Amino acid sequence: MPGDDRPAVNRRTVLGALAGGGAASLAGCSLFQADEDEPTTELDDETVRDLAVAFAPTLYFDEEERWFPTDPRPYETDAGGETVVDGFDALDGYTERYGDAETPPDPTVFYRGVRYEDSSLAVVQYWYYSAFDQFTTNFHWHDWEVLHVFVDIEERDSTGSGTTAAGEPQLYVASSHSRKVPNNEFLDPDPEMVPRILSELGSHSSALSLNDERDAFQRLQLDDVLPDITNSAIDGVEDLAEIPIAYGLPRDEGSRLPFVVPELDGAPLYDHERLPSVERSDLIDGDLTVRSFDALTSPPTDLPERETGLVFQHARRGEAEADVEYELVPASELEHIEDFTGPQLSFEFSVPDFAEDAMAGHITTTGAPWDQPRYDDPAADISDPNHREALADRYDAVGEAAPINRVFATVTEAVTADEAPEDEGLTTEQSSVEAVAMLESEPESVPTFGGVAVVDDVPEGDHRLTVNGAGVAPHSEAVSVGTDDAPTVAGVDGEIPLVARENATRLEVDPRETDRDLSDLAVEDDFAGRLYDAPLSGPDAVYVHRGGAYTTEVRDTDDEVGAFRVNPADESAVRIDEPRTGKSSLATFLADIAEETRSEVAAAAPDDDDDDGNGQQGGGSENAVRGLERALAAVSDAARRAAERAESDDRGRADEALGAVETRLEGVAERLAEAEGDLPDGLSRATDRRLDQARRRSEQARAAEKL
Repeated sequence: MPGDDRPAVNRRTVLGALAGGGAASLAGCSLFQADEDEPTTELDDETVRDLAVAFAPTLYFDEEERWFPTDPRPYETDAGGETVVDGFDALDGYTERYGDAETPPDPTVFYRGVRYEDSSLAVVQYWYYSAFDQFTTNFHWHDWEVLHVFVDIEERDSTGSGTTAAGEPQLYVASSHSRKVPNNEFLDPDPEMVPRILSELGSHSSALSLNDERDAFQRLQLDDVLPDITNSAIDGVEDLAEIPIAYGLPRDEGSRLPFVVPELDGAPLYDHERLPSVERSDLIDGDLTVRSFDALTSPPTDLPERETGLVFQHARRGEAEADVEYELVPASELEHIEDFTGPQLSFEFSVPDFAEDAMAGHITTTGAPWDQPRYDDPAADISDPNHREALADRYDAVGEAAPINRVFATVTEAVTADEAPEDEGLTTEQSSVEAVAMLESEPESVPTFGGVAVVDDVPEGDHRLTVNGAGVAPHSEAVSVGTDDAPTVAGVDGEIPLVARENATRLEVDPRETDRDLSDLAVEDDFAGRLYDAPLSGPDAVYVHRGGAYTTEVRDTDDEVGAFRVNPADESAVRIDEPRTGKSSLATFLADIAEETRSEVAAAAPDDDDDDGNGQQGGGSENAVRGLERALAAVSDAARRAAERAESDDRGRADEALGAVETRLEGVAERLAEAEGDLPDGLSRATDRRLDQARRRSEQARAAEKL
């Protein structure tokens, strides 16, 4: 990326990295475990306090951060005899108390220690509470993040290589956005390296920092500097980097994230009467936010990069770089709180169907940590199967790793291709901003990292994946998650290209308008290739770039194919009427693509009265181009005859005309070779690509059983 020499996440790398992942999760266990973990018991006060101080993390925050780790108890209220922390009270109270103070109020980290029964494996948990969460995929009242430090508290033999000292860390697990996003984890960290947490702006997702680059996240090893995570990827993929599958810290890896403004009852949150202390300036800075994803006609390009702001450390740490010292408080002092409450907030999440619905049901409060399974069983939060497997090999108390139901894709951006004729061909490139992905059957949306969308813990069955982003048209497609021990790859070979709203046209297909039982829909551009390929069970709308030239393909349950030529130009929507399969559809497509190309070739032909440079009028250049034009016209005529005969149920004569089409296509190839140097480069390349497309469709037409 510009100004960043770190390796970018590569789409094919991720495909390789996930190729070995499993797909099944078992009921009754954590998402990531095949067998249940042993129960845990709380460590005694002295032991857990000593461990908590020993591993107390240093926390690095973005310079734009507004909500720092604090103590929620000042905002407690009584609700019908139960102690709760209300979102309005916490946000307004925290904002009022922070005010013009030099440091945030009540900097606090809560700790807890448990030990697995009949095991030397213990876990110290560091829970940090923020009064509010504002991000690009979600926002909600209250926010709890956690760091799990898995530690061996007894001296033991370490598989013949010596002994492990009591208190030696085994694994760090830092929480990401939700159970749907892989956590940031590190196996066998250096005992002398105190864990550092890089807190993501607004969301407080916790990235690890364990190398010498203290306030920067590093996904891959560079030179002699170790990476900050050990999440697994598949090795040995030729010409590909090894990309660990973890959320990381996108803005620290050169990516851009537009934040959104939370709303309640149709108005910005800072205008609510119950938040008198909260002003616009108390939310994430306007330079980083948009009011809604569709408020822009193209992705924003001027979002500031991440810069480190306040640094928090425990009072016993004593590092000179820290700005704020936090208190370590036992989590048990909070367990009297029954709930963390607040009304659901909203923002726009567009879904590309004919109704242009909006969805916001995935924005909720996080609840209390002590109501979560990982509070008593921290191993339930291990998201990397190799890490769980490593602990299971060392400790009988940890259950074996299970395969994971995982849906993934990389999100790119469709743009016009320089090698194509103007507005008649596309390419895809890495998206300039991160996007948002959501399974409509699930309540949570997930952010991409480096353009990669990963959704874990997906139930078996049919789902619909929607991807959206600031300034782009949303994308939606059906995905089916099975149990064949393989990840579910969305998009085309794992790639989903989005289109800037200013360039987007909606391509509509309605299978109810035909007598064929359609099952699949695909769209491919002359230059970018296949851009969309997904099941079709009802009316669907695909957003395409106006600067493309497309072949739209439908397939029915008998595996018969139909094809339609689409050139959207300036149209806001294109509808394919009666999307049929069979000979007639394919023959009509052949006629259309041949006539489209003939017309462009004719427009590029030299004028009859042009001097050829040798004092002759017309000549070889004109003859070659005119010959190509006539060859294309012959293809179009033959294809029209084939379509007419198919419509008349005359299979024999339709196939005869299709045979003539194939013969004439060979003539087009010969004439193109002769005229190639006399055509504009873009048109020559486009003609060659359309010729390949026509050959493929003519073969399908000859083989079609349906007329």
